[in-house]
Amino acid sequence: MTGTELVPLDTSGEIAALARRYRAAGGVGLQVLNLIGGQAENLLERLPDRVKDRLEGATERALETALRAASGSRGVVRDQKGWLNTALATAMGAAGGAGGLPSALAELPVTTTVLLRTIQGIAAEHGFDPDTPEIRAECLAVFASAGPLAQDDGVDMGFLSARVTLTGATVHGLIRRVAPRLATVLGQKLAAQTVPVLGAAAGAATNYAYTSYYQQMAHVHFGLLRLARESGQERAALVDALKTELARLG
Repeated sequence: MTGTELVPLDTSGEIAALARRYRAAGGVGLQVLNLIGGQAENLLERLPDRVKDRLEGATERALETALRAASGSRGVVRDQKGWLNTALATAMGAAGGAGGLPSALAELPVTTTVLLRTIQGIAAEHGFDPDTPEIRAECLAVFASAGPLAQDDGVDMGFLSARVTLTGATVHGLIRRVAPRLATVLGQKLAAQTVPVLGAAAGAATNYAYTSYYQQMAHVHFGLLRLARESGQERAALVDALKTELARLG
């Protein structure tokens, strides 16, 4: 040793913390399913066919609107604390659920914008600039995770290791890649909000679960990116370490 060699950064402690975040992310979703008395895979069947047929297109439009609005608002409104974002989204979910499917559909792009802005704030918290094309793409990629109402077995982590880039020419292509997955997730949200009698309560609970979930997933996503930058390790290797830790947790 000459005293000038770099000492490898021990990432085990942070990987363990990220694994706990990942495990906690879906916990609130189970409470929502208990509230509405259903299974996530059956929720979409509650939606009218005309809504299911247009869901992917509506999700693409919601993402495009969210990307413009969330990015544009960063110079006007500063990033908020996680609990405040959750409270705002919860209130919007209650309002959306109170009016049944029409109001839930109208609330969808607004909630998507709040979620994306929350993800951007977490990116900044981890030291990344959400206004750069690369990080804007990483923020969108968080929406490719399974969703809070899914029974994720800890293996579906493609969104964590996928490398994405974003320029004006490719933004729509990236949104088209994310939209099908998110459409299924948001379809479950819409179906939950339209449960008879429970409308407003289910809407509030669902938005609470979604905001909590995507905040946790954003911390995992950008926590891994930060570790890769600080440690010099490949992102894929860190994702593998996360999978190993999740398996250990059981």
